[in-house]
Amino acid sequence: MPAFVSTLAICIVFVPMFFLTGVAKFLFVPLAEAVVFAMLASYLLSRTLVPTMAKYLLRGHVARPAHFFTGNPLVRLQVRFEEAFERFRGGYRGLLERCLHHRAIFLTGFFAASLASLVFLIPWLGQDFFPTVDAGQFKLHLRARTGTRIEETARLSGLVSQSIREEIQPSEILSIIDNIGLPYSGINLSYSNSAPIGPADDDILVSLNKGHRPTEEYIHDLRLKLPQEFPGVTFSFLPADIVSQILNFGLPAPIDVQIAGYNVAANRDFAGRLMSRIRHVPGIVDLHIQQPYDQPYLNIDVDRTKAQQVGFTQRDVANNLLISLSGSFQTTPEFWLDPKTGVSYSIAVQTPQYRAQSLQDLENVPVTGSGSAPPQILASLASINRSTGTAVVSHYDIQPLIDIYGSVQGRDLGGVAREVNQIVEDAKKDAPRGTQVSIRGQIQTVRSSYIGLIGGLAFSIVLVYLLIVVNFQSWLDPFIIISALPAALAGIVWFLFVTRTTVSVPALIGSIMCMGVATANSILVVSFANEQMVEGHDPILAAMNAGFTRFRPVIMTALAMIIGMVPMSLGLGEGGEQNAPLGRAVIGGLLFATVATLFFVPLFFSLVHGRRNRLAKADARH
Repeated sequence: MPAFVSTLAICIVFVPMFFLTGVAKFLFVPLAEAVVFAMLASYLLSRTLVPTMAKYLLRGHVARPAHFFTGNPLVRLQVRFEEAFERFRGGYRGLLERCLHHRAIFLTGFFAASLASLVFLIPWLGQDFFPTVDAGQFKLHLRARTGTRIEETARLSGLVSQSIREEIQPSEILSIIDNIGLPYSGINLSYSNSAPIGPADDDILVSLNKGHRPTEEYIHDLRLKLPQEFPGVTFSFLPADIVSQILNFGLPAPIDVQIAGYNVAANRDFAGRLMSRIRHVPGIVDLHIQQPYDQPYLNIDVDRTKAQQVGFTQRDVANNLLISLSGSFQTTPEFWLDPKTGVSYSIAVQTPQYRAQSLQDLENVPVTGSGSAPPQILASLASINRSTGTAVVSHYDIQPLIDIYGSVQGRDLGGVAREVNQIVEDAKKDAPRGTQVSIRGQIQTVRSSYIGLIGGLAFSIVLVYLLIVVNFQSWLDPFIIISALPAALAGIVWFLFVTRTTVSVPALIGSIMCMGVATANSILVVSFANEQMVEGHDPILAAMNAGFTRFRPVIMTALAMIIGMVPMSLGLGEGGEQNAPLGRAVIGGLLFATVATLFFVPLFFSLVHGRRNRLAKADARH
């Protein structure tokens, strides 16, 4: 029965992973499925194959003295280990006996220490969605002054690449790839996460060789160096690896403050003031407004009266100007069919760029009409004046939108998000009438994922408790069993704090895993203590015998899980940082949970059942 309850407890703990959403679902639902089916299969084998093998393999076994195998070094090692382990277990028995004589002091102190660890250490851990992975590459996005021609952007990109090569050792650089301007098609643009808006944008992807310095150090140094060398150019570092790109859900930064409303001019001023306040948040970097308002415009005002007098319409002027500057393919598509090959080719007429380099060249653009009106030049029909405007127009739910993008460096995302959220909440009262201010991006996903995982953790504990209640036919013993879980949570917090690991989705998944193993170990102790009481032992002796007898299986179960998680916790290998918090959470939780199972649970059992027996005897006397 204890094995069945333990197996079901571990399986039920993983149930919340099946209901995860977003990226966490695709990463951890297979993990939950693997653990659940492995536990069910192991229980089935332990009830069928293991007893059968024990029957045949242990038949006719005769115990022999240890000196009979003195010639075998492995046997000598086993004998010495058994002797050392028995001494260790005897020391545990003596320590448990002393603790049983001071149950109230130990239980109060242990529970208070666990609770204090949770209260005082959690605010220092920090929160992230997923750990940062050093993929050996980084992606730099630069934006020159709005309106810069693509050849000038290419020249600037070469200078920036040269500055990067001066910062990074040549032996560590594998390649540098530049993508300048807008992607070739709308399909390619939809798959881009850098949000380019024109020929002034450039994405520089730098790939590093093996054995390079941490990529974050290079990013930190370049963030300080490049703005000083290239004033007026906006630099931002984009997620380069596929995991970070997915976590941002297509956005170029994890923080996106959106300002939506129809009063675009007032929203632009409000966005500038809000960004200046957000800029003072420690840890926030690459802060910029996605929609710049300094795009150079040439406004051509056609004198319709004069144009009509000479026989032209507004459409005639616009078509002639469009053909001269952009080509005739958009207005009058024409094709030439090669008679030899049968292949048709599009023909477009356009004024050469070297003949349209000044306002005077633009004023001399010829204008012809479809009627008998004599040709004119643009200067005789229209006037040209300069202005500035929005370089890109964005909408959200039809409303015009302004995005403030920002990234995080040297600090956890959760801490930065809390301060940014507070600034945005305070600034909402100053927003223009009808304007909505919201925070989107990875911050929003972090909040929803944490709510779901923490709720799943609490739900799994309640579900396991109810399962144990059904199997033990008692409300009290299951409560004693789960009394080791606060210590497990404290161990998780302590281990994350010591290893300087922030709370993340993998760490929370590790916490859920730890709950199942900690509960299974406590079931072993409590079930054996109940059997001792059925045999007539008092609660103190039953608790002592349970801890002493179940010492080996509890230690073996915890050590097997801890040793198995050590390679993962070290974060070895490419992308190993992604799952390191999971292993660290499991190790820390099991270390403290094992201590709680071997000390806190027996003491709590003896205290509760001792008081229960005294009350039963008092009722019997009356």
